[in-house]
Amino acid sequence: MKSVAIVAALLLLVAEKSPAQWLKVPTPGIPRTADGRADLNAPAPRTADGKPVIAGLWRPTARLIEDISRGMKAGDAVPFQPWAEALFKTRVANNAKDDPTSNCIVGGVPRSDFVPYPFKILEMPGLVTILYEAVHSFRQIFTDGRDLPKDPNPAWFGYSVGKWDADAFVVQSSGFNDNVWLDNAGRPATEALRVTERFVRRDFGHMDIEITIDDPKAYTRPWNVTERLVYLPDTDIIEYMCTENNRYFRIVPDAAPPGAPPSRPAR
Repeated sequence: MKSVAIVAALLLLVAEKSPAQWLKVPTPGIPRTADGRADLNAPAPRTADGKPVIAGLWRPTARLIEDISRGMKAGDAVPFQPWAEALFKTRVANNAKDDPTSNCIVGGVPRSDFVPYPFKILEMPGLVTILYEAVHSFRQIFTDGRDLPKDPNPAWFGYSVGKWDADAFVVQSSGFNDNVWLDNAGRPATEALRVTERFVRRDFGHMDIEITIDDPKAYTRPWNVTERLVYLPDTDIIEYMCTENNRYFRIVPDAAPPGAPPSRPAR
């Protein structure tokens, strides 16, 4: 499939993992089985006020990064506006040549939730922060009661506010620029995009992100997908310098002008 080339575009080749980094450090205070392994099926930890803890090191299953529609319910289809579907098909035909992440730009929301690299969630008063290993990026989710900005400066990650709804941590995000890609294949979004994420920790080692995409300029109605996360014990995120490891433009050469011989990838 042509979409295989997109693997090079996003995330952007594997960051080299040095053995000197913290790849094998026991995580203190977590439930373990008799043989010392992390008990991923133990009950979810809770705070003093009874809310599930969502902090920790998590990794997506990677099933949505190439095709976000895999997270939809059986029988559902992406409800494209005609222009958005045409653009998506063009991006697929062009091997996602214009993917912003090929230039080491962050993937935005919800795409960064799908990348099969770990990310660390930190909970603190008034703020939840997500540290994404991929592209060495971070995201702030404000829980201090503020509203989303009414006239935001457009941003790749947008702006996010969060609150608890029973056992779900609900995040509302908006204020994106007009070049957000929802997945590697290039399903588009516009500056009208609004994303709702519900983080639901099912037990100690498993958490779902239930995501609603609402972009009336690109889609005919809001639509939903679910990503699954797995807790990663006894390790940590490491440095990921996209610009050092980016080989995308060597793998996918620029298109040649009409009449010119085809270009070859750089050696």
